[in-house]
Amino acid sequence: MNKPQYYWLLSLLLVLALALVACGGDSEVPAITDTTTDPPTTTGTTVEEEPAAPAPAPGDPVRVRWFVGLGAGSDEPTFAPQQALVDQFNASQDRITLVLEIVDNDTAYDALATQIAGGNAPDLVGPVGIRGRDSFKGAWLDLQPLMDANNYDLSDFDPAMVDFYHVDEEGQLGIPFAIFPSFVLYNIDLFDEAGLAYPPQVHGAPYVDADGNELEWNMDTLRELAMELTVDRSGNAATDPGFDPVNIVQFGWMNQWTDPRGVGTFFGPGSLVAEDGSAQVPDAWREAWLWTYQGWWQDWFIPNGPYGGAEFLQGPGGPFSSGNLAMMHNHLWYVAPWALGDANFRWDIAATPSYNGEITAKMHADTFGILRSSRNPEAAFEVLTYLLSPEVAPQLLDIYGGMPARLSLQEPWLENYFEVNFPGQTINKQVVIDAMEFADNPNHESYMPSFLETTDRYNEFWNRLANEPGLDFDAEVAQLERALNAIFAAAGN
Repeated sequence: MNKPQYYWLLSLLLVLALALVACGGDSEVPAITDTTTDPPTTTGTTVEEEPAAPAPAPGDPVRVRWFVGLGAGSDEPTFAPQQALVDQFNASQDRITLVLEIVDNDTAYDALATQIAGGNAPDLVGPVGIRGRDSFKGAWLDLQPLMDANNYDLSDFDPAMVDFYHVDEEGQLGIPFAIFPSFVLYNIDLFDEAGLAYPPQVHGAPYVDADGNELEWNMDTLRELAMELTVDRSGNAATDPGFDPVNIVQFGWMNQWTDPRGVGTFFGPGSLVAEDGSAQVPDAWREAWLWTYQGWWQDWFIPNGPYGGAEFLQGPGGPFSSGNLAMMHNHLWYVAPWALGDANFRWDIAATPSYNGEITAKMHADTFGILRSSRNPEAAFEVLTYLLSPEVAPQLLDIYGGMPARLSLQEPWLENYFEVNFPGQTINKQVVIDAMEFADNPNHESYMPSFLETTDRYNEFWNRLANEPGLDFDAEVAQLERALNAIFAAAGN
């Protein structure tokens, strides 16, 4: 029980993510794979720069290069289906020749950086998540002029998801494609055992307790409920005077498999980068971190670092799938057989609670981008809109996995996905669809200077909080802010 929680969770998540990518194209309904967590790192591999393509002769088709590797699509089972889509596009017209370039994820960041620096960048890149996209900040084309010129129809997308890809001072960097909304998952059996009413399944609706009393579904209500569901070896809840925090056998809550930015975003969207480029800790994030720290060491409803490695919390999908965690917050990619297929308890999903009257359901999402250096942006946009069309997007989603961002495709996709993977189980799919409206913008995986150094520093801060009670919380946050400011300044931000 002395293994730090953060590194245990990160290691398990990495193993599971790799397993997902490896099997993404083998089933009738592919396992949902989240490509937004691919680390924006380079491996030191030297990538030979390809010679620049000659300009097409007058009348020849325009050559558009499609780069795959920053997210899904770089594993061998996806090669043939992707090439089939390329062949399908090329056969559909004679003005553009689409060329597929697949690079292994381990070297893709280096390869793309080398090509951009050498003036031989591809035109279209994807699928790619926010973290991968922002590893090449400033390199992407604002799509809005092309969307306007082509009267691109956005009516089949939730406005919040369109805005999700708009970045201040950079423009509209993407069009929605595959999304992974977040929500609360709860253990029905543990709620029934405690005689507690279930969380609401409509965003903004109140929590109605077993006596019919209505309470705002916010962080205070969540905390009280989670404490009732945290139980020690003698059956005492965390709200009972005789509760023994040394011998907890069941926890009430966890923001599972996320980092401090994800935990902070639970209370509201923000960024560690201020408008002037300096480091900041948004007020809502500070409150979320304090709420979590007190939940670890004072209220005891969240498993802290030492409890993170406890045997009773080990399941194929981490603590929630162990059956000894009553509620957690996570993304749609978690609702999959690898995590919950062998669960020996009943579960369902519920709405994200509010903080200060506002709901933030953090989002993972993949899209395609056009590089600013593209020699053929109009042709690349034609390819992009072809790939995201209602006829072709489902084919891509079958290859990569993910919930369609197109509203017209969501209900049948979710119904089929849940029926295939959890036959006979009732899951409220509307919760998933409605969560789009509350996507975090800025996204919790958005740009940070010196990504690896910054990540190491805030994870060091988080690991210290998770494993040491009695710290001066405000002093720890202030120290983190100073350290991040030094990192950002050294990066020239």
